[in-house]
Amino acid sequence: QVQLVESGGGSVQSGGSLRLSCALSKYTCAKYSMAWFRQAPGKEREGVANINSVGSTSYTDSVKGRFTISQDNGKNTLYLQMNTLTPEDTAMYYCAATRCLTYEMYLPRRDAPAYNYWGQGTQVTVSS
Repeated sequence: QVQLVESGGGSVQSGGSLRLSCALSKYTCAKYSMAWFRQAPGKEREGVANINSVGSTSYTDSVKGRFTISQDNGKNTLYLQMNTLTPEDTAMYYCAATRCLTYEMYLPRRDAPAYNYWGQGTQVTVSS
């Protein structure tokens, strides 16, 4: 059974940085998309960034230039480097992955229905 486990969340002051990690187990897809989502209290889940199996990335506008999604295929780990954090970034952050695909997902997908596997989330709190 595929499992995703996030880590790296915490509390930081505005302007600080955090790196989130997502360890994937029993996930051996050659073609896939993986993503980071976040959900703040009272708000809908938002797709923050995604990366496909050829390394193409996309970001929601509010994090462009501040967040970087990356993957270490050797360690089967997904990362989200978050810099210049603001209180508006406060949320529960989730990693997600698609089932194995038969095609490259060149069209970036940051909508939740596109993803089949989810982690339990890690909390990020940014204070002003």
